[in-house]
Amino acid sequence: MSDTLEPMGLKAKLGLDVFKADKEPHIKIKAGKEKDPRLKQAIVVCPAGLYTENSEGEVELSIDGCLECGTCRIVCGPEILDWQYPSGGSGVQFRFG
Repeated sequence: MSDTLEPMGLKAKLGLDVFKADKEPHIKIKAGKEKDPRLKQAIVVCPAGLYTENSEGEVELSIDGCLECGTCRIVCGPEILDWQYPSGGSGVQFRFG
Protein backbone atom coordinates (compact mmCIF):
# COMPACT_ATOMS: atom_id res chain seq x y z
CA MET A 1 0.00 0.00 0.00
CA SER A 2 1.32 3.45 -0.88
CA ASP A 3 1.75 6.17 1.74
CA THR A 4 1.20 8.96 -0.79
CA LEU A 5 -2.13 10.68 -1.05
CA GLU A 6 -3.77 11.24 -4.38
CA PRO A 7 -4.42 14.93 -5.12
CA MET A 8 -8.04 16.05 -4.84
CA GLY A 9 -9.76 16.98 -8.07
CA LEU A 10 -11.57 20.28 -8.56
CA LYS A 11 -15.05 18.81 -8.09
CA ALA A 12 -14.00 17.14 -4.84
CA LYS A 13 -12.56 20.42 -3.53
CA LEU A 14 -15.67 22.36 -4.52
CA GLY A 15 -17.71 19.71 -2.70
CA LEU A 16 -16.07 20.79 0.56
CA ASP A 17 -17.40 24.35 0.24
CA VAL A 18 -20.61 25.41 1.96
CA PHE A 19 -23.19 27.49 0.10
CA LYS A 20 -25.77 29.42 2.08
CA ALA A 21 -28.66 30.77 0.06
CA ASP A 22 -29.57 34.43 0.42
CA LYS A 23 -33.21 35.60 0.56
CA GLU A 24 -32.88 36.88 -3.01
CA PRO A 25 -30.50 35.62 -5.70
CA HIS A 26 -27.38 37.78 -5.91
CA ILE A 27 -27.16 37.30 -9.68
CA LYS A 28 -30.10 37.75 -12.03
CA ILE A 29 -30.33 37.71 -15.80
CA LYS A 30 -32.05 40.93 -16.82
CA ALA A 31 -35.48 40.50 -18.40
CA GLY A 32 -35.35 39.99 -22.16
CA LYS A 33 -31.62 39.16 -22.18
CA GLU A 34 -31.95 35.37 -21.92
CA LYS A 35 -30.98 34.92 -25.60
CA ASP A 36 -28.29 37.61 -25.76
CA PRO A 37 -25.12 36.16 -27.35
CA ARG A 38 -22.96 37.73 -24.64
CA LEU A 39 -24.82 35.73 -22.02
CA LYS A 40 -23.96 32.50 -23.82
CA GLN A 41 -20.29 33.20 -23.07
CA ALA A 42 -21.07 32.67 -19.38
CA ILE A 43 -21.85 29.03 -20.15
CA VAL A 44 -18.23 28.56 -21.16
CA VAL A 45 -16.41 30.72 -18.60
CA CYS A 46 -18.30 30.08 -15.34
CA PRO A 47 -15.96 27.87 -13.28
CA ALA A 48 -18.90 26.49 -11.27
CA GLY A 49 -20.96 25.64 -14.39
CA LEU A 50 -24.02 27.58 -13.26
CA TYR A 51 -25.19 28.69 -16.71
CA THR A 52 -26.97 26.35 -19.12
CA GLU A 53 -28.88 26.75 -22.38
CA ASN A 54 -32.41 25.36 -22.56
CA SER A 55 -34.18 23.91 -25.61
CA GLU A 56 -35.51 27.37 -26.59
CA GLY A 57 -31.98 28.78 -26.78
CA GLU A 58 -32.38 30.80 -23.59
CA VAL A 59 -29.63 30.83 -20.98
CA GLU A 60 -30.72 29.80 -17.50
CA LEU A 61 -28.88 30.42 -14.23
CA SER A 62 -28.79 28.42 -11.03
CA ILE A 63 -26.84 30.29 -8.36
CA ASP A 64 -26.44 27.26 -6.07
CA GLY A 65 -22.71 26.72 -5.82
CA CYS A 66 -21.68 30.18 -7.05
CA LEU A 67 -18.04 30.95 -6.28
CA GLU A 68 -18.67 34.73 -6.41
CA CYS A 69 -15.65 35.16 -8.68
CA GLY A 70 -17.30 37.75 -10.93
CA THR A 71 -16.25 36.09 -14.18
CA CYS A 72 -19.79 36.20 -15.56
CA ARG A 73 -20.09 39.86 -14.59
CA ILE A 74 -16.93 40.71 -16.51
CA VAL A 75 -17.84 38.65 -19.60
CA CYS A 76 -21.52 39.67 -19.83
CA GLY A 77 -21.44 43.19 -18.48
CA PRO A 78 -24.00 45.14 -16.44
CA GLU A 79 -26.37 45.39 -19.41
CA ILE A 80 -27.00 41.64 -19.19
CA LEU A 81 -26.61 40.71 -15.52
CA ASP A 82 -27.71 42.27 -12.26
CA TRP A 83 -24.80 41.12 -10.09
CA GLN A 84 -24.31 41.87 -6.37
CA TYR A 85 -22.37 40.15 -3.63
CA PRO A 86 -24.64 38.14 -1.31
CA SER A 87 -25.59 39.74 1.99
CA GLY A 88 -23.45 38.99 5.05
CA GLY A 89 -23.57 35.37 6.17
CA SER A 90 -24.81 34.17 2.77
CA GLY A 91 -22.99 32.87 -0.27
CA VAL A 92 -19.94 30.67 -0.49
CA GLN A 93 -17.85 29.64 2.50
CA PHE A 94 -14.62 28.08 1.29
CA ARG A 95 -13.24 24.99 3.01
CA PHE A 96 -9.72 23.88 2.25
CA GLY A 97 -8.97 20.24 1.79
